[in-house]
Amino acid sequence: MFDSIIQKDKELLIFLNNLGSEQWDSFWLIITNQFNWTPLFLFIIYLIFKSFGWKKGGFIIVSLIILVAFSDQFVNLIKDSMERLRPNNDPEIQHLLRHLKNPQSFSFISGHATTSTFFSIFIIFLLREKYKYIYLILFFPLLFAYSRLYLGVHFPLDISLGILTGILLANGYYFLFKKIVKKLFV
Repeated sequence: MFDSIIQKDKELLIFLNNLGSEQWDSFWLIITNQFNWTPLFLFIIYLIFKSFGWKKGGFIIVSLIILVAFSDQFVNLIKDSMERLRPNNDPEIQHLLRHLKNPQSFSFISGHATTSTFFSIFIIFLLREKYKYIYLILFFPLLFAYSRLYLGVHFPLDISLGILTGILLANGYYFLFKKIVKKLFV
């Protein structure tokens, strides 16, 4: 059964990846680069300081830095434990994919999907009572994660389970965050 799931995962990636076209390649290369999202991150930082002030806002920013660092290391631990080849390195399907990037690290789970979802859900938890449109931030992890399929560097399961992991981590992290904030700022 597991082999069947993996095979379907590969087939779905091949289908999705081959929907791409040269006219959209540069767009998805821009989307996949986290540094190109800097305006969004700066806007979030602005909203945090506006909503919580300098002291609590500064604590939240440090918490976000820890969140990203933890998520990155957690994903690397999983990748190094699972050792699933990236699609662009999988000899069975690499010739069937459009290649725009060729990372050499392992594939499962997607760090882009995990960390962007973790970050976005945590931000929603923080700001949902102050900004009703904060839920629009969910476009960030969706686009960011899809870019990895478009580029052929992750399988759909890598993305799906990365998103699920990000949701679970955000819930746990927010629970701990609230407890710490209650002790420090009340």
